[in-house]
Formats: sequence, structure tokens, C-alpha cells
Amino acid sequence: MPIEVKSFTSQADETKEMPNARVESVNVLGQRVMKLTLAPEWKWSRDIKPIVGTSSCQATHTGIIVEGTIHCVCDDGSEATYSEGDAYAISPNHDAWCVGGSRAVVYEFAGVWGE
Repeated sequence: MPIEVKSFTSQADETKEMPNARVESVNVLGQRVMKLTLAPEWKWSRDIKPIVGTSSCQATHTGIIVEGTIHCVCDDGSEATYSEGDAYAISPNHDAWCVGGSRAVVYEFAGVWGE
């Protein structure tokens, strides 16, 4: 099949509830795309670290943020804040959290969450 379209609303292949986060995944033509809805109080080191057991996030993430603002700090001290309309790529070894008292919604094309 040369084209495959799925809706996160009605055709998610997987939905995972995590502390302060909801992860919905679809697989289209063998590629995984995730929609992440993060509560205003979400913070990787508090909410996800206990699940995965690493000192910082070990995944690479590539995505687009469509709502809210997230701040990310890498173990090497580099940091960035990204907001609605921004594309981002993050290397392993980082922490991240929502800022501004609002939820964040992102779509990611590479990375893992709580796995």
C-alpha cells in the first residue's frame, strides 16, 4: 500500500497512560508516530525516570510541538525551550518539563516513552 492514513482519535495502535502524560501511537507504512499530551506539571525526572530507571532520558526525540511550552536540559548543560510551532531534535541524556502552567501537545517521529 503506497499510502496509509490513521487517526489518533479513532485508530491509535497503542494508547499508554503514564504519570502526567498520555502517549498515543500509530504505525503508518512501518513508521511509528506518537502524540504526547503532557499535563502542566509533567517533568521527565519525576514522572518517567522511576519507570525507566535511568538517571536521565536515554532516547533521541524528533518532533513538533503544537501546544504549550517545554524546557529541556541536557546532562552536558546545554538547554532549550520550545513552544507551539517549533520542530525539535534532542539527543540522549536529558531532562525536560512543561513550563508556563499549561499542558503541552507534541507529535514525535523518533524516540521512545517509558520503554
